[in-house]
Amino acid sequence: MKNIEFLRFLPLQGPNIWTYRSALEVWIDIGELEDFPSNTLPGFNERLTTWLPSLVEHRCSYGERGGFLKRLEEGTWPGHILEHVTLELQNLAGLPGGFGKARETSVRGIYKVVVRARHETVTRAALYAARELVMAAIEDKPFNVEAKLDELRDMVDSLCLGPSTACIVDAADERRIPSIRLSEGNLVQLGHGCKQRRIWTAETDQTSAIAESISRDKDLTKTLLESCGVPIPEGRMVDSPADAWDAAQDIGLPVVVKPSDANHGRGVFIDLNTQAEVETAYKAALEEGSSVLVERFVRGNEHRLLVVGGKLAAAARGEPIFVIGDGKSTVQQLIDVVNTDPRRGDLEEHPLNPVILEREPAARLELERQGLSADSVPPAGKKVLLLRNGNVAIDITDLVHPSVAATASLAARVVGLDIAGVDIVMEDASRPLAEQRGAIVEVNAGPGLLMHLKPSEGKPRPVGQAIVANLFKEGENGRIPIVGITGTHGKTTIARLVARIIHLSGKHVGLACGDGLYFGERPVERGNRANWAAAHRVLLNRAVEAAVFENSSVAILSEGLAYDRCQVGVVANIDPNDSLPEYYIENAEQMATKVKRTQVDVVLPDGVAVLNADDPLVADMASLCDGEVIFFGLDPDSELLAEHLKAGKRAVFLREGAVIQAHGSQETKVSSVDAIPLTQNGAVAYQVENVLAAVGAAWALDISSELIRAGIELFGTERAEEQGLTFKTQTQAQPA
Repeated sequence: MKNIEFLRFLPLQGPNIWTYRSALEVWIDIGELEDFPSNTLPGFNERLTTWLPSLVEHRCSYGERGGFLKRLEEGTWPGHILEHVTLELQNLAGLPGGFGKARETSVRGIYKVVVRARHETVTRAALYAARELVMAAIEDKPFNVEAKLDELRDMVDSLCLGPSTACIVDAADERRIPSIRLSEGNLVQLGHGCKQRRIWTAETDQTSAIAESISRDKDLTKTLLESCGVPIPEGRMVDSPADAWDAAQDIGLPVVVKPSDANHGRGVFIDLNTQAEVETAYKAALEEGSSVLVERFVRGNEHRLLVVGGKLAAAARGEPIFVIGDGKSTVQQLIDVVNTDPRRGDLEEHPLNPVILEREPAARLELERQGLSADSVPPAGKKVLLLRNGNVAIDITDLVHPSVAATASLAARVVGLDIAGVDIVMEDASRPLAEQRGAIVEVNAGPGLLMHLKPSEGKPRPVGQAIVANLFKEGENGRIPIVGITGTHGKTTIARLVARIIHLSGKHVGLACGDGLYFGERPVERGNRANWAAAHRVLLNRAVEAAVFENSSVAILSEGLAYDRCQVGVVANIDPNDSLPEYYIENAEQMATKVKRTQVDVVLPDGVAVLNADDPLVADMASLCDGEVIFFGLDPDSELLAEHLKAGKRAVFLREGAVIQAHGSQETKVSSVDAIPLTQNGAVAYQVENVLAAVGAAWALDISSELIRAGIELFGTERAEEQGLTFKTQTQAQPA
C-alpha cells in the first residue's frame, strides 16, 4: 500500500543542524513509494501543479524558476515533494518561509524532512495538509485546496504575530537584535537578559501606564494639551441630550459629539447642525463610553500622525467614504460592493475597516441627513456620503509641515507617550495649523501601524525601524555575552569554570548545564539542565548580564539552540566512538560535520570560537567560524598551534606544567597546574584540557589573566564547595 507515514516530529526552536532559524523536522516512512518516484505515477505531476500552480516559483536545486517542476518531471521522491508542498501551503496561508530540506537516512524509505517553522502549530498543520494533498494526487482523489488554505489562514491569523508587532520584530531582525515571543499574543522580548526591551504591538516597556490612562480620557487630554498651547477644539463634557444641545449652542454650530473615553473613532459624530442630530448623537456616543464631549467642529479631513520618540515617523490622511448610485442597487447593496475591497476587514492585517451600518451609527445619521436609508435606491450617478472620516490610509508623510509635526510631537510629550497616534483635523497638512484653524482631536496610545505599512495610496513607511531605533540606540543590539559549549566530554566542567570566572569579573551570570540551572552563585534547579528550556529561562531573566550554556548533541538535534548567535562558542572534543544512531548520526565524523559544528556556525562576526587543536575533527571547524579562533591544546609543539601563532592569532596551551596564553609571539603565564585543584596537580589530563578550554573562553570575553587565574585556582576549593560551585573531580572516565 502506498502511503506516507509520520514517525517523529522534532520542533527545532533555534539554530540547528539545518538552519539558523526555527524549523520543524519530521521523520517519514514512504514505504512502497520508495519504488515510485514522481515520473512513474500517472497524472500525479499534472494534478499537483493544477492544485498548486505557484509551485512554478520554487527554484529547487536548479536555482531557477520552475526548478522544482523539472525535478518532478525527472522523478523525485515523496519526501522532497512533501517539503515543497508544505512550504507552498505556508506561503499561501500568509506564513512565508523558503527554507526546506529532505534527506534520506541510512534506512531505506526513511527520510528526514525539515521546513521553516515560524509557528510550530501552523507548520505541523501544513505538513499534515501537504501529506493529504500529495496522497490525493497520487491516488487521483479530489482535494479542496482552498478549504484547506482557509483553515491554515485562520490558524495564521489567530496564532501568529499581528502585522504591527511583526513589522517591529522584522526591523529588529534587520539589526541583528534577537527576539523572543513571550505569550500567545503580541508580547515580544527584543534582546537578551539585562539588555532586553519589551513590546506589545505599538506599546513598549517605555509606555507609561499613566500616559495611557490619560490618552483614554479625552477631556483630561484636552485640558493638558490646552495648558501647553496645543490647538484643540473648544468644548466641554455634557450629561444629557439637553445639556449637549446647550453646549452646542454655546460653542457655535456645527459641533462634534463623541465619547470621552472611547478609541478608534467609535461613536464619533461630526458636523452636527440641528438639535435632533446633537441629541441623537449624544445617546449613541454614550453607548460607546462612560461620558460625552461636545466640541467645535473643525473643518477638514482627519489625519493620523505617528510620533515615535518625539519624532514624526509617518502620517496618513483620511477621506470620506461614498457610494455612487446606479439606479438599481440599494444603499446596502452598494455598501456590500465597497466591502469586497480586499483591504477592508476586521483583522489587524486589513488597513481599512468594513462599512457595517449596524455598528456605524454615524453612517446611519449621515444617510438620514440625505433622506436615505439602507433600503433606498439612489439614482444613477448620485454620490451618497456614508462616513466623513473612514479611510485614514493615504500616506502624506512627505507633505507634513514642520510646525504641524512639531505640534504633534509636543502633544505626545504632554500626554507622556513614547509612541503616539496623534489625530489632527485640518484641511491641508502642508500648512501650519493656525492658518486653517486645525486642531488635535485625540492622542492615542498603542496606535495601529497597518495604515502606514499598507497605505491605500502612497508609499509604505518603515515604522517598525523607527520604533526599534527608539528602543535601541545606534550600535546597540540587545545582546549580552553568551558562551555556548559543546563536545563529547567535559562540557559541564568547562561551563561551570567559565561561569565562575565571569562571576568573579563582576557580572551576574546565568548558567544552564548538566549540573543544573544557576543564577549567580545560586542553584535554582539541580539535575541536567543542558537544554533549551533552561537556557531560555536564562535569556528571559532581566538581571542576567552574561550567560553560559552547555549544549549536548541530543539537545542540538532535538531542540536546537536557545540563542540565535553567541559571543563565544567552545567545542571541547569529539570522541572517536561518538555517535547517535537513534538520530541517524552513525559516526564521529557525522557528529562533527552535522551536529557539533552548529555551535561554531552561530559565533558572531566579532565573536570567538574556542577549539581543541589536538582533535582534528574539532580543529577543522576553524574555517566555519565567522569570527576569531582561539585554539587550545596540551601539546605546546603542535604544528597547528605554531602556524596559528605565527599568523598573530591567539592560543592557550600547556608548557612545562604551566597554563600559557599566547597572542602571536607574546606569552602570559596564567597559572601552574599544581595550583589548580581541579587537575589534581596535573595528574588528570582531561581536567587540564577542560581548564585550557575555560581559559580560552574567558580570554575571548576579555577577562584579565589575573581574574582567570583566581577563577581556576579557587575552583574546587572548600569555600567554593560550600557555595555549591564545584564538581566531582573524578579520576576515572572523563565526565560529560
